Amino acid sequence: MSELIDRIAALPIWQGLPTIEPLVGGLSNLSFVVRDASGKYAVRTGEDFAFHNVIRERELMTARAAHAAGFAPEVVFAEPGIVVSRFVEGRVFGPADVRADIGRIAAMLRRFHADMPAVVSETGYAFGCFAAIRDYVEALRESANPVARARIGDALAIATELEGAQVALPPVFGHNDLLPANILDDGARLWLIDFEYSGCATPLFDLANLSSNACFDAGQSDELLRAYYGGDPGADVRRAHGAMECASLLREALWSLVSEMHLDAPGADYEGYAQYNFERYDAVLAGYRARFGG
Repeated sequence: MSELIDRIAALPIWQGLPTIEPLVGGLSNLSFVVRDASGKYAVRTGEDFAFHNVIRERELMTARAAHAAGFAPEVVFAEPGIVVSRFVEGRVFGPADVRADIGRIAAMLRRFHADMPAVVSETGYAFGCFAAIRDYVEALRESANPVARARIGDALAIATELEGAQVALPPVFGHNDLLPANILDDGARLWLIDFEYSGCATPLFDLANLSSNACFDAGQSDELLRAYYGGDPGADVRRAHGAMECASLLREALWSLVSEMHLDAPGADYEGYAQYNFERYDAVLAGYRARFGG
């Protein structure tokens, strides 16, 4: 940690002596708040994670494009392993904030999906939730973690069931990591941060990722879909979204178990986070089957 802080302090962009403080809460990357004579900045550090298909050059390209399109803070400096962005003063969303602001977030996502497609050809990345689940299950066959051993047995069969409920929709450029904390509100507008998994995807993943991570009930999920589509999207889309909510939680739980095999972020409880998401997944899957059959 001290070597990393020394490296950040030595970056050539600072005006005067910078002060550096850790940003807490991340599960995979180390981030810092840095102040110098010119202002306040967020510094994000991290290498490529092949086990999660995270490529930092692609993430940086997307962050710059998202700023140009009006969705993300400006990147002011980057070098391998470090990205410096302007700090957004505002509220970091939690699940309750997302549930209380469904209409505004849906409108932002609709604009993001409409305005970001040009990035697809540049990054060349397609994100698939079900492909990620399959890759994670294969990776976890090598894990000795008892949670992993207990949970991967039926994961592929259930993922196949959930994938079968999907509908063909025009692909969009998705954020694909809509944890509540990746949405910021400065009092005048919403911002998106953290573009590790951004790429071409079905719009239903962003919508389901948002609703499942923010613990929506069925009514709130329907409200989100209506706000995004400007009306009733139809029974097939509602069912596909419900299935994708389950898949999103399954992928998040498996992500945490794979992370435990490779990462050691300070304060991160990967097994606890996996257990939380498995519990949510079990409950949401039961609700999905009760609502839509299966």
